[in-house]
Amino acid sequence: MKAIIAIPATLALVYRAYSHKSLTPLGILAATLTAAAHAVHPWNLPFALLCIFFLAGTRVTKVKADVKVGLTLSSQGSSVLEGPRTHVQVLANSLMASILTLLHTYQLRTRHDMALSRGEVLEDSFCYRWGGDLLVVGIIANYAAVCADTFSSELGILSRSTPRLITSLSFRKVPRGTNGGITLWGLIAGLLGSMIIVAAALIFLPLCGENTLNKVGGGGGGWTFGRKATLAWGLSLWGALGSLVDSFLGGWFQRSVRDVRSGKIVEGEGGIRVLASIDTDSHSREHSEKATAGARANVLHEEGSHAGEKQSNPAVNDAEDSSTKDPYNPKDKHRASHFGDRKPTRVAESGLDLLDNNGVNFLMAFIMSFSAMALAGWYWEVPLNISNSICVI
Repeated sequence: MKAIIAIPATLALVYRAYSHKSLTPLGILAATLTAAAHAVHPWNLPFALLCIFFLAGTRVTKVKADVKVGLTLSSQGSSVLEGPRTHVQVLANSLMASILTLLHTYQLRTRHDMALSRGEVLEDSFCYRWGGDLLVVGIIANYAAVCADTFSSELGILSRSTPRLITSLSFRKVPRGTNGGITLWGLIAGLLGSMIIVAAALIFLPLCGENTLNKVGGGGGGWTFGRKATLAWGLSLWGALGSLVDSFLGGWFQRSVRDVRSGKIVEGEGGIRVLASIDTDSHSREHSEKATAGARANVLHEEGSHAGEKQSNPAVNDAEDSSTKDPYNPKDKHRASHFGDRKPTRVAESGLDLLDNNGVNFLMAFIMSFSAMALAGWYWEVPLNISNSICVI
């Protein structure tokens, strides 16, 4: 991509992210590096897809934000607007595409050097032919999938129908915001997000035509309407499938925590894990036991270790402390995560606590990118071998 376009466009995105507080300072740094990795590509395609995903994603996040704010709880215990995205969230969605973009850049540069050594004309060459580089398919599939997932999450939560857990055999109903919960409107929104990316890809992708048949990279025939439709619908549906894959991964490997008092799902800021009461009670009880032992040692003028040996059943002591302390006192940083009746306030709704939201997003992007390249390679009868394809013209 030409520097005269890439530099002003990158600065404009950085300014927009800063002025709208869409990204944290580290998020802006990660986005700038990501934009640079996309801008070094000879084509405008990767950078354009990055910009469109960022603009569309931030815009759809603000759709009925006043309504979405009351549908879930933050990990801080209140309903708040979604904060700026972190560098981890930026990389979770774009790192896979950045790697593929850099690989394809190297692939094109290698072809460029080989063509120069042969004395071939390079002007208007290196277009994208039917059955061409699989890395390009992976780049488009990555952004189609992550955009579909963003649209599905941000718009699907507004559906009037109750979400159902995709990983449940009974397809049971779950609270809004549950990982793995899907609705029909969410699936439609995901397809819309995928189609936006694919439509932009067809606009910025330098497709080969009759005038490029005898030029470097221009073999394989031109792009007929049928071939364009095949690529467009194939990638659009594949991107929409990415939102379903994300739901499966989230339903299996990411734990959803529900607040017992409100019945709402608790979301971690920046996509991090949310602890349930069972996770925090053990730490709180351990701290309470140490504090009780120390207090009794001071009163009896004995060593804390001796007092600890004389203390009674920790469960009984904890119960006695709970009866005298206010369980809702926000100034008590070591209060147990339960009501006065010892019942937990946050319980696991679904999923295993193996990945956070960012881990799920990156895994989904990785799966959809490589599987799209594998499928395209099978359809076009092109072997999926990146190391060898770098030197192919």
